[in-house]
Amino acid sequence: MSAGHIEGRLPVWRAAWVVARRDFLAVLMSKTFIFFLLGPLFPFVIGGLAGGIGAEVRDTVDRPVLGIAMAPAATVQFERAHARLQAELGDYIPGLVRVDASGDFDPGAALRGSEVNMGAIVGGTLEKPQLYGPAEQVAAWQGRVGLIAREARSGGAAPLPQVASTTTQGSTAGETRTRLFTAQGGQLLLFMLTMLLAGMVLSNLVEEKGNKIIEILAAAIPMDAVFLGKLFAMLAISFVGITVWGLVGGGLLSMAGRSLADLSPPAVGWPAFFGLGIAYFSMAYLLLGSVFLAIGSMAATVREVQTLSMPVTMMQLMVFLFASYAMAQPGSGVEMAAMAFPLSSPFTMIARAAQDAALWPHVLALVYQAVWVAIFVKVGAGLFRSRVMKSGAQDRRPLWRRMLTRRRRPVPAAR
Repeated sequence: MSAGHIEGRLPVWRAAWVVARRDFLAVLMSKTFIFFLLGPLFPFVIGGLAGGIGAEVRDTVDRPVLGIAMAPAATVQFERAHARLQAELGDYIPGLVRVDASGDFDPGAALRGSEVNMGAIVGGTLEKPQLYGPAEQVAAWQGRVGLIAREARSGGAAPLPQVASTTTQGSTAGETRTRLFTAQGGQLLLFMLTMLLAGMVLSNLVEEKGNKIIEILAAAIPMDAVFLGKLFAMLAISFVGITVWGLVGGGLLSMAGRSLADLSPPAVGWPAFFGLGIAYFSMAYLLLGSVFLAIGSMAATVREVQTLSMPVTMMQLMVFLFASYAMAQPGSGVEMAAMAFPLSSPFTMIARAAQDAALWPHVLALVYQAVWVAIFVKVGAGLFRSRVMKSGAQDRRPLWRRMLTRRRRPVPAAR
């Protein structure tokens, strides 16, 4: 008879519900839960520091270039002047690319259909240049285009020409940049929440190992149920905390006169983005939580947990940096690898939701991640069972040896 169907025991899922309800209520009614809700104040400081790193990520994305759609002779003069000024002023002068202006030329269509990251198009003549593009890009480049046009006409001796402007509905550069901000924000928020909340699983496990509650639970219900119950209880507690923080943060933003309309909308839209964010947070939490429980089963004391927490934290950081690097290279092999690696897949996919409107990849990704959650839970529960059920006899071997090998079962004495 299997361990999961011993006579008198509850079925696995019902027993898991009992453990989850017990842990959820115990944490929710504890005095320390208030301090837990105050915890995110510290990650906000870290998030501000991470903003500097985010600027480096944005710099890896192609800078918008200026398209030129002038007469051939004027184009040659403009390009020569552009090269001279770019050599002197560097990145202040945007890159330049020729645009085919033959036939019925539509600047807005040319911007939206461009394969390069084109921010605006300059047309007209050197005496009266015309700049087409989004309002914010036109405002940023109007003076620079006038500077190049003056250099092309007189080598910098004449006054700056008046640059006329025509705004368009949007461009590849505008959409790419604004969606990148949303992708970065979603990815960073998902990482911070996972890093902040997943540690509760490890601390809860070590506490109950110390006061022998785990042994009592293991004797009464299947070990797989204990494992699942603790995971989902801590996930439910996490959603309680996220709800409180979201309401407080939303209230503060409303008082400051800010709303979602002030932010760059993701490619899939805000409702789908929030729904995917909840799903990917759940997957990231369950994946990391199952790893934490497996590691916690190897630690016998709080000191050993502290020893293990550093490499686990570094692993989380490396996974986040890998997903951030993949975000800046959409469609590349790096992004495919980040999607395939289970621990980085949720972070990569939430960034993709902000940059790509297709929904079917997220259905496949969630199914794929759920399969890995089942694998991690099964393997972790097996290791958890083999360690916890032996906790009655103290294993005095070093921690590294216990992590690499299993303790031999005692051979029964011959009768």
